[in-house]
Amino acid sequence: MRLKPVPEPPADLDALREYQRAVPLVPGDTDDCCARLRRRRDLPDRQTANDWLAFLRALGLAEETSRGFVRADADPTPERVRKGLREGVLLVPEALAALREASHEDPLTPDDLFAATRDRVPRHDRARNPEWETAWRDRAARLLGWLALVDLAAPVDGVPDSPGGGPAYVAGDAL
Repeated sequence: MRLKPVPEPPADLDALREYQRAVPLVPGDTDDCCARLRRRRDLPDRQTANDWLAFLRALGLAEETSRGFVRADADPTPERVRKGLREGVLLVPEALAALREASHEDPLTPDDLFAATRDRVPRHDRARNPEWETAWRDRAARLLGWLALVDLAAPVDGVPDSPGGGPAYVAGDAL
């Protein structure tokens, strides 16, 4: 199962490690884990904390047990994050395919990624959010940021940010 949440990417993997450390070592229910994430990472609300918890789970950095969530005994290495993104996050395979097709003359923007994946946005997200297009364009920008964090994407210098937000990208060295 691939998860939808894609939080704002941190500056580096050390910052990601701090999010992982905010997940308890002793299993706790979702509310407790979200409260702890909010406190330790100064997150604005429970939904943001819940998105981080789900995303950390997708990356293999947190686990859901019968007693609740717990920090995984795994370091957020570039390889682990790449694997987690590829296997656990919705629309990453499509983003990677689009990056393979991109070039420095025609790089991939968040708007391009949204256009390429628009028909894959879950129906219930479209139905419950009248601003779903904006939300999923923003998600595309964050997703490309995560891919760049682990060298699956590389920002293209000299290309202005796309109208929908974020720089343009080509395939990174690790792709």
